[in-house]
Amino acid sequence: MNKMTVKDVDLKDRIVLMRADFNVPLDSSLAITDDTRIRETLPTIKYILQKGCKKLILMSHLGRPDGKRVDKYSLKPVSAQLQVLLGEPVKFLDDCVGEDIKKEALSAREKVVLLENLRFHAEEELNQDVFAAKLASLGELFVNDAFGTAHRAHASTVGVTKYLKSVAGFLLEKEIQYLGNVVQSPARPFVVILGGAKVSDKIGVIENLLPKCDAILIGGGMAYTFLKAKGVAIGNSKLDKDKLELAKNLLEKAQALRKVIVLPLDHVVVDAVDPAAKILFSGESIPDGKIAVDIGPKTIALFKEKLSVSKTIVWNGPLGIFEMAPFSKGTEEVMHYITALKATSIIGGGDTAAAVAQFKLVDKMTHISTGGGASLEFLEGKVLPGIAALSDK
Repeated sequence: MNKMTVKDVDLKDRIVLMRADFNVPLDSSLAITDDTRIRETLPTIKYILQKGCKKLILMSHLGRPDGKRVDKYSLKPVSAQLQVLLGEPVKFLDDCVGEDIKKEALSAREKVVLLENLRFHAEEELNQDVFAAKLASLGELFVNDAFGTAHRAHASTVGVTKYLKSVAGFLLEKEIQYLGNVVQSPARPFVVILGGAKVSDKIGVIENLLPKCDAILIGGGMAYTFLKAKGVAIGNSKLDKDKLELAKNLLEKAQALRKVIVLPLDHVVVDAVDPAAKILFSGESIPDGKIAVDIGPKTIALFKEKLSVSKTIVWNGPLGIFEMAPFSKGTEEVMHYITALKATSIIGGGDTAAAVAQFKLVDKMTHISTGGGASLEFLEGKVLPGIAALSDK
C-alpha cells in the first residue's frame, strides 16, 4: 500500500482527528445490538493513545438522518459502549462543529472525545468545503479508519484531507491489504461466491473478477435471474427481469474466457416465504407457483467440490434467506466447510458478515470486511475516494 498509515507519523503530543465507522445497529430502546464496528477500531485508537497523543477526537455517522438532528441516530450510546470497551473515559459532545464544540473538545479533561453524528449536518454528505475546514480545525493530523465510508467523498473522509496530513488506521490498512491482494494477485485456485437478492449489486464484481478468478459460484436470489437467462424455469422466484440480457452476456463472457460460472442444480422451494411454510425440494427447474429460498443438497455438494482445492475465497451475499432458520442450511454448511480449508477466506460486508456472526464463525474466517458497499466497489476495481485522498508515502 503506497498510502501513509498511523505508523508513518509522529503522534506524540499531537491532536489527532480520526474518522471511525460507528454506524452500529440499535434496537427500539437505542441499545447497541452489535458492537463489532466499535471493537474493530480499538487497535487504532489504543495505538494512538499509547503513542502519547495530546487528544484523540473521534467522528462518525450513524444511520441516515438526512442532514437533520434525529435523536434516535445520536452517537451517545456509542460513546458509552466505547468507554466500556476502551476502559478509559470518553467525552461526548452534542455537535461536531462550531467554536463552542472546539473549545469543549480541546479543554476536556478526557483524552478521548467523540463528536455527535456528522450527518446531522447536510454539509457532510455534500462534502462542503467550509464544513470540512471546520472539522479539520479540530485536529493537527487526520486518521481515517472508516473503510465502510471510503467509497463516499464526504467532508469527513475526503474534504478534511485538503487541510491535514492524512493517514490510514489499522482497519483501513487491513481492508486494503486483503481486498487489494484479491484484485491484484490472489493465490490460486481463486473462487468467488456471490449471492444476495439482486444481480445489479454484483455486476461490477463479476465483470472485474471473472478474468482473474478460476470459478464463480452463484446462489441466493441472483441465481434465478441467471437460470432464467439459460432458459430454466424459476417459478415465482426472485427475478431481475431487466437484467436477463446482462446475465446472458455474462454467461457467454465466462465461456469465452474459459471460466466457470456455477449455478444451482437444485433448490429448497416453498409456496410462500414464511418460516412455517412446508419445504419441498426441486431439481434445476423450479415448478410453477413455487419460490426458491435456498440451494439444495446437490448444489451444496457441488459448491464444496469446487471450493475443495481453492487457495483464495471471496464471498459476498448469502446463498438463501439465512435469517429464517429453515432456509439457512446452504449458507451455513458452505461457510462451515470453508473454515476447514487451508485457504484465505475473505467475507464481504453486510448480510454475509451477519451470517458469519449468526453461525459463530467470525474467528474462523481470515478477514471479514466492515464495509458492504465499499468492499463491493473495491472488488469492482473502482478507486475509493476516501483511500485515494490519503497522503502518499
